[in-house]
Formats: sequence, structure tokens, C-alpha cells
Amino acid sequence: MITNLKDSNKIKIGIGFVTGRKNFKSLIKTYVQNWSEHGHRDNSNIELHAIVAYDLKYTGAEKEDFIQVENEISEFIDSINFISDNDCQEIISSLSEQGIITLEEGNLVFGEGYGRKRNLILYWAIKNNIDYVLFLDDDEYPAAPVKILNDRLTWIGQNVLGTHLEHIVNADITAGYHCGYISPIPYMEFDSGLPEQDFKEFIEAISNEIVTWDSIRRKLAEGKGVTYADISVLLNSEPKEIREECGGKWIAGSNVCINLTRPENIPPYYNPPGARGEDTFLSTCLSGLKVMRVSAYTFHDGFLRYSQMLSGVLPHLLKPVLPDEDAIKRRFIKACLGWIRYKPLLTFITRRESYNEEIALMKERLKKTVPVLNSFFKTDEFNQVIKNLRIYDKKVIEHYDEFRRVNECWSRIVNSRHQIMEREYIETGKIISYGKVNGKMSDPYPILQTH
Repeated sequence: MITNLKDSNKIKIGIGFVTGRKNFKSLIKTYVQNWSEHGHRDNSNIELHAIVAYDLKYTGAEKEDFIQVENEISEFIDSINFISDNDCQEIISSLSEQGIITLEEGNLVFGEGYGRKRNLILYWAIKNNIDYVLFLDDDEYPAAPVKILNDRLTWIGQNVLGTHLEHIVNADITAGYHCGYISPIPYMEFDSGLPEQDFKEFIEAISNEIVTWDSIRRKLAEGKGVTYADISVLLNSEPKEIREECGGKWIAGSNVCINLTRPENIPPYYNPPGARGEDTFLSTCLSGLKVMRVSAYTFHDGFLRYSQMLSGVLPHLLKPVLPDEDAIKRRFIKACLGWIRYKPLLTFITRRESYNEEIALMKERLKKTVPVLNSFFKTDEFNQVIKNLRIYDKKVIEHYDEFRRVNECWSRIVNSRHQIMEREYIETGKIISYGKVNGKMSDPYPILQTH
């Protein structure tokens, strides 16, 4: 497990990363330099604690790709804390031994998947009295491209952390904006080989309240798949409240800050097995919470074409990503499967009275359009979209039960936090500490420590 942080009167900020990419060290270096540039390193009123839940299976990374902490990074923050799969199992076992949740429930809340790893980060933060957690993705950078005179590309650095901290005090959740390649859909020009109406119906069958045909069509038409920052948003620092519509207050999974000074208010993340959508299902649980949109952008390098930005090299042109590479095709198909796997549950939660009609319409649209997609991309893998809709439709009640159980288990965990902290204070166990000890970085390997 991870060591408890020392008590202090400072505001404790957690920066949460869920990652499996080998270039993570370059990413966090970019962010800590950004935090220093905006004065957060020298702010004596706050502490910065990075919380990293890593997955070795995602890209075949090694443990050392994450836990080897460079001195230049440690100078900028108060601690770096890594949560491995072994740490996850220790957390589950500990909570089970205390009678708070069962082992099965622990795996529902904290097992494999992006949503469950986000829950691990929130759990660690709550246990360590972190006040606010800012989630950042490992393919997003603190910069915003703006088109000005003659469509000239200008980059504006973003004070992502500072903007969220300015407004999270008066909100339960703050959510920023995204630019760059925010959709996994490559740029395509419609013709007889791929009629726009067919692609529209395909997207409408698999999409959700965040990924809609209107938003995708606009991105393809205006920026050839690239989203540029809105200068009016950057110039206006006033936050806007996100109102509930269509069953949720819709936010993305990153560039999002969560207020943990009232942790019992915050619901957990959930996604059906093999699906994504953890941010979408969280959005359906925010009815009684104050959720604010704040004017901070992150650049989403969704196809990993601009990793040189982590070394300070800014592109002068953002090129459209064409569907002529196998990797691009696979990413799009994978995204389609991720969307369709959570579409039945999302429909069941938000439009239960018309669920059967909605699913029937999806099946009809896919039956018509999947052959067109297969032909255009020269593959038969889009058939899996139809197959997965059938599977997840049949399991929608099972997944809805899991969704409710995760929320109920999370409530038990949060309400038992004082019992958890008291037990860990009086017991000795394995702890991984990556924080500063007497001003120096501690050894980044498991140690035995007595509280």
C-alpha cells in the first residue's frame, strides 16, 4: 500500500493519472514544469501529490517505466505515489478483513479497468485527507492551439491546475475543455464509397450524450478532425454551471477536478466489463452536485502524433489523421466496441421507458450501415459491433445491478474511512513510499514501515 501523508494545515492537492504508457515519465515532467511555471511549486499554502495507478498490460510496460523517479521531478512536488495491481489486491484484502466489503465487491470497485483504477486513486486520496483530486490523462498536454489571423496556429500555455483550484472550492466538480484530436474517429471525406447518411446512422447507433453526430460532423467539417481552442473561452475566466440534461451532467474523464472535502458527496466510477464510459456513468450520478465548467484546455493527442510536445516542440500545423493506416483503423474499431458495450446500460439508465425501442433502432441502423463500414475500411471487424450490442443488451440487467452495487459499496467504504485510517495507524504493513523524507526522495521500492 501507499504511505499515509503527514497532517498539515496546507491544502492537499492530488493529481491523478491512470496510465499504461511507457512515456509517462516525460508526461509528468511536462506537467510539473507547467505547475512550477504558474507558481504552484512556490505556493506555501498547498501541497502537490501525484497519484499514479499504472497498468503493465496496456502497452507491455515495465514497472521501472513508472516508479523510477528523477530528482528533477521530485523538486517540484511533495510526493509521487504509485498504485500497482498488488497494491490494489492489498487494499481489497484489507477492506474485506475489516468487514467493510467482500472480496467480490472489492474487485467490482477496484479491479481491472479505467473506472476502477480511478476509484483506487480516489480511495487513496480520501484515506490520506487529500482535499481535491485533479484527473489528467496520459495523452493530454497543458496547451491550447488557437487559429488567429490568416488561420495562423498559435499555442497558448494552460494553467490547468490553477484554474481548477480557483473554482473547485465553490463546487463539487469542475470540468475543463478539450482540444486537439478529442475523437478517435479519423478524418474522412464522404462519397459513394462512404455516404454521409450511412456514417451518420452508424454514429447515432453507437454514440452517447458526449459523442454525438452533430459534434463529430462539426469537427470533420471545420477542422478536418481537429478541435481548436475557442479564444472567447480562454479570455473569459467565469465558470459556467453544467446543467442536467438527458439524465446526466455530462463531463469527460480528464481535466476534471473532484472536491473531496465532502467525500460522501462523490459517487464512484463504473463501466461494464470490457467497456469504457466510466465518465459517462459518473455523469448520471451528479444530480444533486454542483458541477462547473472552467476555462482550462488540455490538448488531446488522441493518435499520439505529437509526443514531441512533451519536449517543448510545438507543431506549426495540425494535420488530419486519415484512415489509411492499420493502427488508425484498429483504434477506431476498438473505440466503436468500447462505445457499443456501454450503450445498452446508458440507455437503460437514462431512457428506461423506451429501452426496447431504442435497442431495436440501434440494431436496425447497424444492420444497414455495418456492411458499408466493412467495405470502406476493407475489413469485417465491424461485425463485432453488432455482436457486442446483442451480448450487452442481454446483460443489461446484470450490469445495472453491478452499477448499483458499486455505488452502494463505495458509500460503505467512504463512510468507514475513519475506521480504515485508525486501523492502518496502529498496524504495520507493506508500504511503498515515494514521497520526500527529510527533504530527499525516498527509495522507490517496497519498504516496511511502522506508524
